[in-house]
Amino acid sequence: MSTPLPPSIAVLRAAYKAFNARNIDAALATMTADVAWPKAFKGGFVRGPKEIRAYWTEQWSEINPHVEPVAFQQEADGRILVDVHQVVRDLAGVVVVDVHVGHCFTLKEGLIQAMEIAPLSPSTATDV
Repeated sequence: MSTPLPPSIAVLRAAYKAFNARNIDAALATMTADVAWPKAFKGGFVRGPKEIRAYWTEQWSEINPHVEPVAFQQEADGRILVDVHQVVRDLAGVVVVDVHVGHCFTLKEGLIQAMEIAPLSPSTATDV
């Protein structure tokens, strides 16, 4: 019998799964109405579901990213750092990026309130 995931990890896993499936509505359902999200592909930030939808729609018209969470670490300030294996392909399917990146999440009342790109500390990350 497997141990149930902590609620915060389950929300993050659901967000990644929805993003990879290009299910924007399901991904946005894991976020607060005022969520702040980095425009890693273009630079800067977007805020709220409408801006995230527009950003992702634009992004997916130019590249095909896949982000797979590998490990989760609870930070001292309450945020969650996720080690993510990111593979980005061009629209022809050619891999242009294959790296591990850090995504640092702030959650509020069980939903994602903010995400930032952050350095990884792999020696302290734990698989969940």
